[in-house]
Order: sequence, then C-alpha cells, then structure tokens
Amino acid sequence: MPDLRQRLQDALTATGDASSDFDLNPDVKRPDIPLTPAAVLIGIRAETQTVVLTKRSARLKHHPGQIAFPGGKQDPVDQTPVDAALREAHEEIGLPRGIVDVLGTLPPHQTVTSYQVTPVLAIVTGHFDPVPEAGEVSEVFEVPLNHLLDPAMYRVEGRRWQGRRRQYYAVPFGPYYIWGATALILRGLAGRMS
Repeated sequence: MPDLRQRLQDALTATGDASSDFDLNPDVKRPDIPLTPAAVLIGIRAETQTVVLTKRSARLKHHPGQIAFPGGKQDPVDQTPVDAALREAHEEIGLPRGIVDVLGTLPPHQTVTSYQVTPVLAIVTGHFDPVPEAGEVSEVFEVPLNHLLDPAMYRVEGRRWQGRRRQYYAVPFGPYYIWGATALILRGLAGRMS
C-alpha cells in the first residue's frame, strides 16, 4: 500500500495537460458554449489494486450501456469536484465516503457533450460490497490497475458519429469495452505513472 500510494501521489505531481474528446479529432469543431462541471472517481481498491468501474444502465438516455467511472454533474450542494465525485459514487454504487482516501485531482477532461470532467484519484481503503443504483448502473466491476497502466493495452479505434468518423482510445478488458472519455482519462493516468 505505501508503494501504491506513493506512485499515485507522484502521478498527481507529474506534468500533463488537460485532455478532451477532441484530442484525436482536431477537425471536429468544439462547441462554443459553457462547459458543465462534472467529476468522476478513479477509485483504486487498496487490497486488490483494482479500479472500480461501472456499466451504465441500458435504460439511460445518455451513454446507455457504456463503461464509466462513478461520477456525474457537479450539483449546487457540491462545493468542489471532489464532493461531486464522492456523492455520485455513494449514490451510484454505495461507496461509503469514510473508506475513500482522496489523493487529489488530475487535469480536467472536456467531453464532446460539453462537460468539464475532473477526475478524482483515490484509494478505497476498506471493504465494501457495491450496490448498483438500478436506474443508473447495471453492473459494478473491477479491472486490475496493472492492465490499465500498460500502454500496450490501449488502441485507437473509430466509428461514425454525427455524420463523420470519430477516433477514440479503447482499453478492452475481458467482456468490457472501455472506450472514449473513460479510456482517455485512464490512458492519461498511465502516462503519468510510467
């Protein structure tokens, strides 16, 4: 655990820029509208050195069935992005705040859907049994941190979106197709820890 904590703290102090869904698609014009603040929790379980991820409910209007970190929009009750990430993780997967050791935040990520997402890096220090919020989360699962920190696991893929081909990062794991903003944020963390 001390080694993991030190490696993560070193990653937080490493230099690096903010990222966006436009990084691999410079020909796509960024919308000129205000960005909505949001936050996600990169929760790493201390006992297993795995990252907690969710599969979004297929019933959701936005990003149904996609793999994501627990997180969401920063509400007026949230004083900081950290507050938003912890609140959302508790609501979405039942993660108690008392076992989350927040280490800091990574540079923000701008999504194509006009969110400014702050990734909150934390160690989950105690045991908990995830309880998915059925309206938002269909499954909670974990991916070994070593898999996500290996640059060889990432690949650039593409698909058509809004009439043009859009490229994005993917880091598949077993039956889980981790892509888009989630994969790009994880790739940024991998770069900081290499």
